[in-house]
Amino acid sequence: MRSLNLDQIRTLVAIADLGTFAAAAQALHLAPPTVSLHISELEARLGTPLLLRGGRKVLATAAGAALVERGRQLLRDSEDAIDLVQHHAQGRVGKVRLGTSTGVVVHLLPRVLEALARAHPGIDVEVSVLGSSDTLQRIAARQLEIGIVTLPQPGTTELPVTPWRSDPMMAFLPLAWEAPEAVTPAWLVERPLVFNDSGTRMFRLTMEWFGRAGFNPAARIELNYTEAMKSLVAAGYGAALLPVEQPPDEALQIAAQQRLQLRPLQPPLQRELGLVHPDSALLPAAALHVLETLKAFSG
Repeated sequence: MRSLNLDQIRTLVAIADLGTFAAAAQALHLAPPTVSLHISELEARLGTPLLLRGGRKVLATAAGAALVERGRQLLRDSEDAIDLVQHHAQGRVGKVRLGTSTGVVVHLLPRVLEALARAHPGIDVEVSVLGSSDTLQRIAARQLEIGIVTLPQPGTTELPVTPWRSDPMMAFLPLAWEAPEAVTPAWLVERPLVFNDSGTRMFRLTMEWFGRAGFNPAARIELNYTEAMKSLVAAGYGAALLPVEQPPDEALQIAAQQRLQLRPLQPPLQRELGLVHPDSALLPAAALHVLETLKAFSG
């Protein structure tokens, strides 16, 4: 048996509600012969009468009444499915998979997600905390829609990478340390250090900064979670070089609350971030809204 025709179901429901073929034809903007054809084809397909004709008002048979009840749900489901597809097409709902590093997750990304939730409450962002190389691999494999990566990235990637933010790197020091107004590689290299994991772009950025001054320090510990690094610094375990994403006054206030002191680096060092994603034509509308929100936080 072929599937039910929703137009025929809609006609049956209209007749049951309005009581006549003529009223149903008028309500559905159909010619009366078309309404009659819908019902005759539906009855033939199901092999049973669905309506009792002959009186002033058309009545549903027991089988017809059962189909009318189920038909209402089918029509509601159909409308819901159409709405859902349209909402996805317009980017009003949908899931977007985003890859980013731990540093961005702690302070910057929550602000982005808050703004996104206000503008597009139906979009769900699934965040994966990854290194930049893993993020690039997953986007290439279509396992993520958008990535936030540290720049520069190897020129071997075929994915477009757009510069997004440039944030200053600063020295995070224990409160008990006596420190100069600006911290140099020569001063830091004499002290215990807490570095990012050696496989990260942040580690390479830090080592390049020391290397330009002729130093190649070894860290007391390497790990890949920004807040854990700050906790170790606060405990006096060592100094760390980390990006600051907040305005200066806010950053100093947060540092004081975390029992840290901040010092600018001399020479200065910036952490550059970029946005990576497939061609925009391949992205769902919801992902384009996420990109739009991210770009509002560029700097």
